Amino acid sequence: MKILGLSCYYHDSAAALVIDNNIVAAAQEERFSRIKGDEQFPFQAIQYCLQQADIQIQDIDVIIFYEKPLLKFERIVETFLNIAPRGLSTFLTAMPSWLQKKINHKKLLKNEFKKYFNFKPEKIYFSQHHLSHAASAFFPSPFKESAVLCIDGVGEWATTSAWHGDGNQLKPLFEIKFPHSLGLFYSTFTHYCGFKINSGEYKLMGLAPFGQPEYVEIIKKNLIQLNEDGSFWLNTKYFGFLDRLVATNAEFEKLFGKPARQPNDEMSDFYKNIAASAQQVLTEAVLNLAKKIKQETQSEYLCLAGGVALNCVTNGALVEEKIFQKIWIQPAAGDAGAALGAALAYGYLFQKSDRVIEDSDSMNGAQVGPDFSSENIEKVLIKNNLVYQKLSEDFLLTKASQLLAENKVVAWFSGRMEFGPRALGARSILGNPLSADMKSVMNLKIKFRESFRPFAPIVKSESYGKYFLLQQENEYMLFISKVKHPDLMPAITHVDHSARVQTVLKNKNLRLYKLLENFEKITGHAVLVNTSFNVRGEPIVCSPQNAVDCFVNTNIDAVVLENFIVIKIDNPHINRNNQWNEQFSLD
Repeated sequence: MKILGLSCYYHDSAAALVIDNNIVAAAQEERFSRIKGDEQFPFQAIQYCLQQADIQIQDIDVIIFYEKPLLKFERIVETFLNIAPRGLSTFLTAMPSWLQKKINHKKLLKNEFKKYFNFKPEKIYFSQHHLSHAASAFFPSPFKESAVLCIDGVGEWATTSAWHGDGNQLKPLFEIKFPHSLGLFYSTFTHYCGFKINSGEYKLMGLAPFGQPEYVEIIKKNLIQLNEDGSFWLNTKYFGFLDRLVATNAEFEKLFGKPARQPNDEMSDFYKNIAASAQQVLTEAVLNLAKKIKQETQSEYLCLAGGVALNCVTNGALVEEKIFQKIWIQPAAGDAGAALGAALAYGYLFQKSDRVIEDSDSMNGAQVGPDFSSENIEKVLIKNNLVYQKLSEDFLLTKASQLLAENKVVAWFSGRMEFGPRALGARSILGNPLSADMKSVMNLKIKFRESFRPFAPIVKSESYGKYFLLQQENEYMLFISKVKHPDLMPAITHVDHSARVQTVLKNKNLRLYKLLENFEKITGHAVLVNTSFNVRGEPIVCSPQNAVDCFVNTNIDAVVLENFIVIKIDNPHINRNNQWNEQFSLD
């Protein structure tokens, strides 16, 4: 059974291919189109999935979409009717797109397949949004049975849903409906602090430790009511998402006494304190939900999905509360991962396929994207007139670790690309965590981003306890842990002495594990800085040409592409005073 799952037309379009319940391929469209958060029909991601499986589109048995568009349309119309005449301009802006094409998604999707593949599928199925999230969380997990919690902005109607997974079954327990949404609550503060909704929430999370939670009581008194049973209620008087194209409104700004920060404005202590307060309230709300689902299921295990599941601070707090023995989070927790969840939901729930439980999850370290041959890579290097070396594995690892120990920044392009928002050692930029300057160098001269943004460490799984306090390792970089010796590794230690840690397992990513071993031989420490291989505003690199472009146009010192290494000092013809570097400097 070959099942193709799709998500698109909102944000983070993606395709996923599942064959006999095995995850064969999955990727976001943005990685191919180079449009960050691309929402269009994911034809390039579909092409990749077919190529990976060496099949044609006609070989696909089932195509399934990640949500039910008619239910979403019903929610939009009903919301407007409830608040009319407020929001008329917003309603009139949204309606043409729905009435012209979105309201008949089945026809729209069939036309897209005809356009791009000269193939018109007879049937296209539609999952429910939160069911897709729940399936993406539970079915690839290593648990036979677990509680499942999905929290995001909004699907069709649900904003939060609780499930109980057991074998090949998912039983719905309860849900909270729009407009009461933790995702929209957090996104409103994201906008208020000057960041972009649907992509800037992690910036708000990174900003929060710089502030004090001075506004928690104001938020809980006016904006959101948190109940002991896990439910919550938003006071929509203060939110703009019902009737405006922006998240905040005049009442919100009046409550806090300041207007929304503009993206290029100075980041004052006020907005830092707002971020800290919003983060604390979000964490309290999620902890309440976790306690409630624990009571209902009595499970020792929890699976998470939905955009809020990417909040590593809240996830770390969940572990520290010890509500569950172990937590597993879908690495592509947002809508991209829902494409995979829709395919898995069809296989297990509709086809009633047996589920085989392994010792580890079935996500293959999230490395289910494309990889590239040595021949392909060498052609790109030659085409770009780069001086390069092709080395044996041992020599390459030695050379790369030496450069890192010398405080050089090394881009790492190895194996299959990651699925989801995190770079996990396949498309990464690596650095020396012992260097006091590494954080500012990476932020300002390579990533071209805000100086407050933290960097994540990768660590050998066996060495995790030597450096970090949290009692749960994570190979997907989805938990915050306190750093045991913050002065030792300034490049990966955030202002609150925390770090978003990724553990590297020998049996999952042997090459990266060996690089850490080599670095440990030189420095005594099996830890590296790991950030995504891209610059601000661009998706993570996918192809060798993407990697070369990023290398040439930043101050990355060297790039490793499989067994090739390119060192900038060996390529003096590269113009280091490019347009990006003219705009950003350490001064």
